[in-house]
Amino acid sequence: MHPFAPGPRDRVDALGERGLIASIGRWLGTACPAAPAGIGDDCAVLPPARHRQLLTVDPVIFGRHFDAAVQPAAVGAKLLKRNLSDIAAMGGRPRAAVVSLCLDRATRVSWLREFHRGLATAARRHGVAIVGGDVAEVPGALIASLTLLGEADGERVLIRQGARSGDWIAVTGRLGGSLASGHHLRFTPRLAEGRWLARRGEIRAMMDVSDGLAKDLSALTPRGTRAALDLTAIPRRRGCTLAAALGDGEDYELLCVIDARANLRALQNAWRRRFSNLPLTFIGRFLRNRGGQNAPVALPASGYEHLRPAP
Repeated sequence: MHPFAPGPRDRVDALGERGLIASIGRWLGTACPAAPAGIGDDCAVLPPARHRQLLTVDPVIFGRHFDAAVQPAAVGAKLLKRNLSDIAAMGGRPRAAVVSLCLDRATRVSWLREFHRGLATAARRHGVAIVGGDVAEVPGALIASLTLLGEADGERVLIRQGARSGDWIAVTGRLGGSLASGHHLRFTPRLAEGRWLARRGEIRAMMDVSDGLAKDLSALTPRGTRAALDLTAIPRRRGCTLAAALGDGEDYELLCVIDARANLRALQNAWRRRFSNLPLTFIGRFLRNRGGQNAPVALPASGYEHLRPAP
């Protein structure tokens, strides 16, 4: 469904801002609690957290993250799930979200209805309350941005820093072909897996793979080392080339660093007992470089770079 109506019918300007906000509350249903914990006040009032809080934000943009061929319910679900993947990467639990809409006045009401129903379904599945947001008019645009509040599962939060020379590198699931396979819409955020890994003392650092393994790995690489990858071990989605597995992005798998002294067999066996349907693959390790400088890794792909200079 194209999000913009060609004629005067089914346009959001027929509802107006107040009418749209009231409709959003109905479309979200039980995913949106009553005020003051949900829509209706200047801010939502949330209970205090037991552990450290996590905060992340990501958008979906018409023409960039989706087009008219993608069902609006799938767009709504993706908006939440790509933020959930960030919470998973820190080993946390999601709690509540706010959604900001920037849209043209010709946006279809029916598109927005299905978008919010898809968002609500995903929110209920993952225990997230949609507690508020904002609406603004932007001619020619349709942008939905979601800010997600999470909480550490315990005392420990996994971050990107912490790897050392000699440490092992591992990734969950399979990589590549996200767009062609539809994985970029149908993926499952690795929330349970992230919490499990955060409880393991041998896991030093972690992030999710969103811009492609080749790019994202650089964020984990400690100073003065290089990532020595076994390219034959990179887990690929069926039909994918190595370049696709390294550079396509939107895999939303977990990339983690394991202490060099860890018992990899014991870790692998424990993983298989807990997550029998999802592989955890060891793909290399960090090795020290001469001169103490980080060396670029020669790979057949580079990943997605936001704001890349024009050629």
